[in-house]
Amino acid sequence: MYMSTREEEVMQLLWDRGPSLVKELVEQYPDPKPHVNTVSTVVRGLEEKGFVGHEPAGHSFRYHALKSREECGRRSFSQLVKGYFNNNYLGAVSTLVEEEKISVDELKDLIAMIEGKEVRDGSAD
Repeated sequence: MYMSTREEEVMQLLWDRGPSLVKELVEQYPDPKPHVNTVSTVVRGLEEKGFVGHEPAGHSFRYHALKSREECGRRSFSQLVKGYFNNNYLGAVSTLVEEEKISVDELKDLIAMIEGKEVRDGSAD
């Protein structure tokens, strides 16, 4: 499921800070801070999508992430590759190399890590 930029911002705050009231989330934003109602709306949207849960905290709710940063990162990367690279992961990696976001040496290290994992996985049978 897709997350908007505002939703990603709230998730980053929840991952970094942990369970929080909406007003505590607002306090973490740089100036100019968004309105409490705006953040509340974003949090409720994340809850509807299954990214966030809540528990009662006095007359309010304390919200917490239900999905890990890593899980959301994998999902976002998959959506990026699907949407912009026609589901072509090789094309996505090639773009990273061409734009010097990853070096050829880093790519070789990645291949070595993957090959090492396959060897270990294969020998465990």
